[in-house]
Amino acid sequence: MRLVIQRVKRASVAVEGECISQIGSGLLVLAGVSHDDTPFDARYLAAKTSNLRIFEDEDGKMNRSVAEVGGEILSVSQFTLYGDCAKGNRPSFIQAARPAQGEALFDEYVQALEKLGFSPHTGRFGAEMQVELLNDGPVTIILESTGRTKE
Repeated sequence: MRLVIQRVKRASVAVEGECISQIGSGLLVLAGVSHDDTPFDARYLAAKTSNLRIFEDEDGKMNRSVAEVGGEILSVSQFTLYGDCAKGNRPSFIQAARPAQGEALFDEYVQALEKLGFSPHTGRFGAEMQVELLNDGPVTIILESTGRTKE
């Protein structure tokens, strides 16, 4: 799995012009699933997301997690994170999971966040979405589950 995590002051997602989810201060997570991913990848990245220390402490150092600052999480599925543009100018999505697998593992990621004590907000899987955010910092981190120890 591949996550693009942005620290935000606020974020929202709309489908067909209707806002379906929004958060205040916290994390906007764009989540891509590859065909090689497993439920362990989703749980691993949920734990990494919840413990990622990218919020400032009283000394101005990035030393606090989203839980420590009482922040919210908005997760949006985005298969295009696995777009490969190495050949030509049109991305290939051969590494992206098929929709059924992608949705199941995205749901696993969201459920793992819930088990960690969050009430994550989400977009709508497979829908054409409009995402708005006010980036805080800006702080943007990319997390991947590849290269980690298997379960």
